[in-house]
Amino acid sequence: MSCCPLRWISSCVSGCLLSVLGLSGRIKMSDPCSFASFSTCLTKHLNLLLHVYFNRHVIRGKVQLTVEALEDRFSVLTLDTRDLNITSVSVNQQPTRFTLGSKHSFKGTPLDITLPFDLSRGQQVIVEVAYETSQSASALQWLTPEQTAGKKQAYLFSQCQAHHCRSMVPCQDTPSIKHTYYAQVSVPKDLVAVMSAVRDGQEVDPQDSSRIIYRFRQPVAMPSYLIAIVVGALESREIGPRSRVWSEKEFVDKAAIEFSETETMLKTAEDLAGPYVWGQYDILVLPPSFPYGGMENPCLTFATPTVLAGDKSLSGVIAHEISHSWTGNLVTNRTWEHFWLNEGHTVYLERMIGRCMEGEQFRQFKAMGGWKDLQDSVNTFGADNPLTNLVPSLQDVDPDDAFSSVPYEKGFALLYHLEELLGGPEVFMGFVKSYIQRFAYSSVTTDDWKNYLFTYFKDKVDILNKVDWNAWMFTPGMPPVKPKYDATLADACIALSQRWIKAKDQDLNGFGESDVKTLSSHQLIEFLSLLLQEEPLPLTHVKKMQEVYNLNASTNSEIRFRWLRLCVRSKWEEAVPLALKMATEQGRMKFTRPLFREVFTFEKYREEAVRVFVAHRAAMHPVTSGLVGKDLKVDASSTARH
Repeated sequence: MSCCPLRWISSCVSGCLLSVLGLSGRIKMSDPCSFASFSTCLTKHLNLLLHVYFNRHVIRGKVQLTVEALEDRFSVLTLDTRDLNITSVSVNQQPTRFTLGSKHSFKGTPLDITLPFDLSRGQQVIVEVAYETSQSASALQWLTPEQTAGKKQAYLFSQCQAHHCRSMVPCQDTPSIKHTYYAQVSVPKDLVAVMSAVRDGQEVDPQDSSRIIYRFRQPVAMPSYLIAIVVGALESREIGPRSRVWSEKEFVDKAAIEFSETETMLKTAEDLAGPYVWGQYDILVLPPSFPYGGMENPCLTFATPTVLAGDKSLSGVIAHEISHSWTGNLVTNRTWEHFWLNEGHTVYLERMIGRCMEGEQFRQFKAMGGWKDLQDSVNTFGADNPLTNLVPSLQDVDPDDAFSSVPYEKGFALLYHLEELLGGPEVFMGFVKSYIQRFAYSSVTTDDWKNYLFTYFKDKVDILNKVDWNAWMFTPGMPPVKPKYDATLADACIALSQRWIKAKDQDLNGFGESDVKTLSSHQLIEFLSLLLQEEPLPLTHVKKMQEVYNLNASTNSEIRFRWLRLCVRSKWEEAVPLALKMATEQGRMKFTRPLFREVFTFEKYREEAVRVFVAHRAAMHPVTSGLVGKDLKVDASSTARH
């Protein structure tokens, strides 16, 4: 997921492994965000039959889980569910007793299935569960036609990371378990369905000629959080030999141009990390309410329309999601405590792609920007907050509440620090590629990674032993070492920002349009980020900045977002409606949450921020509305879900 992030968000749930002594006397390992135990049985394959009903905002489904016992006398299977209506359960086609446990605030409800016979270790059964999702399923967002670009057809999309798949499919909803899947999805015939899998044909629904069944297969084992579905008035364009871009027709041609370098990025990533194993690499541009920059669903990356800047300056989102095809999807964190293994390595690989395509100075420049994002997250959470640990202990923490750039940028900073210690980018990328090959198709912990690091660099153990691992992994706040990045591309940004910070009112006429003429979009973003790290500029200064740079006219979402925050911070009242408009006309949490927070902090407009949020929250993604509600101290129980 591309951090806003959050995907995801989303994402840090605890994985501190709980040890529970099993009936057999063996230690059972579990994921604190899941009711399923991954030491007693494993799901090997899912067969999904889904009927999507837009009139009721539900999916009626049947899932057949191929489950393998990992111990003798295995007799009770526990699956994760959340707000599902379970209608029947069978095991090898025999109707079977099941019970639903008590509901947990964010984990949902355990589904306990008593098998009609005991299994021996290594035996498999097929467990079929018939069910219906709730209208408030946290994985699903149902959009009215008015919320789409085309305004004519309804739209559905899912977002399962980190722990929301259980609201769409009863499953062992933990990243420690990987399985293949096959799906058949029945939708109204004027809509198109796509999933995080390879398309496998379509046919008229034999039960209802007004519907079409789309078929999908995913032959590469993957965790449940990567199951994804989209249904809408979708069109596609070919953008490479193994890639198409999908979206509503209003975005599709612009997206095809924006993502024209996809195959180059894929080949670059393969040169760095090894073969791309997923077959197809498509990109789906979602409606504006999608809460993340991107989501690395296999075969079908999800992307926010806010990356359509018109100048390819935001292609880093796609480089990030492509990189997840290796780090995250192929090698996966075993529990969300180890989320940095997904995101830190993905940021490292994303920036190595940037290095190959744009040069080392570009990688250094992006790394400097990432350090600032990390500083912002640490400032927001507090430097002593354990959520800023690289490996947090997050028992009983909802992963949605813990989302930040820490696993991304603290993770990258550690990997870059190791690169500097161990011999440079080529040497360290050799380790990353070897790590991917060693742990491909499996789920790993930080200890697995660290042990392999020491094995790979066995001739440099003395260097590795000097690293303060406790400070990097288990201590809150900023990392113990700040890497020395090459500031060549940042120097112009630093110089211009310093001119504005030091300028008195009588100096303002010395600024002109030519100041920013030679700056790239990336540098303009950095210039504004530097100003946001300082005390607010005087109102006279931001008004002059608009006069000479005309930043209100920018269509680049990263520039506009920072500019509007800067204006609100300087108490420019004319910027408040523009900031609230940006916060509500798209739903990417990276933008929406800070914009609402800035206006909320402007005392005169605090009530206006709350009023606008309350008016728009029903149209927001449920994760977004929940978190903005907490930011604005709006009663969570009154937050609309859909």
